Amino acid sequence: MKAMWEEFKKFVMRGNVIDMAVGVIVGGAFGAIAKSLVTDVIMPPIGLLLGGVDFGNLFIVLKQGSLPGPYPTLVDAQAAGAVTINYGLFFNTVINFLIIAFVIFMLIKGINALKKKEEPTPPPPPSTKKCPFCLSEIPLEATRCAFCTSELPPVKS
Repeated sequence: MKAMWEEFKKFVMRGNVIDMAVGVIVGGAFGAIAKSLVTDVIMPPIGLLLGGVDFGNLFIVLKQGSLPGPYPTLVDAQAAGAVTINYGLFFNTVINFLIIAFVIFMLIKGINALKKKEEPTPPPPPSTKKCPFCLSEIPLEATRCAFCTSELPPVKS
């Protein structure tokens, strides 16, 4: 049992798992902000432009509840036990998704732009050269080839 616990701790403390957990938590918080943006900021003006429509109260009654309708709000319909299709809430959720998808797209686009700006590291200077006589790899400072014993011209600095 102790070995399994140690293995579990090792798994959880890996960087990927911690990063993923942070991402899920931040994503949930961002989702709440986006939902509030849609329901509290974007949809009221759109509803006002469309003649005072509250998208949260757009629904179709499929089956009357214990108290017969018409129901002025979705809350009233649900309290009466009516079966409804809540297309207004669905519309809010679609707008919410589009906003989150757009923000994620912009975030990834920004990250990719930052990656492009990073200069690639130049390769390290060579530490060997080819012997002009036998074509073997020898150190740059060598004055004689270790393979064919040919005398080499001095290195130009």
